[in-house]
Amino acid sequence: MFRHVSYLVPAAALLLLCATAQAQFEQGNYELTLAGSGSNDQDFRTYNFSVQGSLGYFLTRELELSVRQAITQADGGSAWAGSTRGAIDYHFDLDRLWPFVGASAGYAYGQDVNDAWIAGLEGGAKYFLNSTTFIGATAGYDFNLEEGLDDGGFTYSLALGVKF
Repeated sequence: MFRHVSYLVPAAALLLLCATAQAQFEQGNYELTLAGSGSNDQDFRTYNFSVQGSLGYFLTRELELSVRQAITQADGGSAWAGSTRGAIDYHFDLDRLWPFVGASAGYAYGQDVNDAWIAGLEGGAKYFLNSTTFIGATAGYDFNLEEGLDDGGFTYSLALGVKF
């Protein structure tokens, strides 16, 4: 009898450890991410690589507002650009996996770039490695608000983030 009970103690400890490692956003959480990203035009002729930082705040458990700053090196280093934007994303709680959909809008600027207001739709997922650290992937389509949907391009990024 005692031998069977002795198996319960380690099993209960493992369950308790899993419960404390629950990875979830809560209302009032902040999120800080650092991402590397790339983009290209709709015909995949030109390319850009960038580094992006983001600070987000969860208004509710699922709804996040964030501010993002990106610095981009374009076409092999011949030009630089940047963008500053705000975003709103709705998250779906699937335990450690948090898929999301949303939209962003902001301003793009830089060398050899037509400064412009931009907006777009996005989607992605965040996967928690532990209770505070996650990796995230995002893909979207941004367009120039003055030119319309035909003047746009795809964006994608891979990020490492923390919640606090």
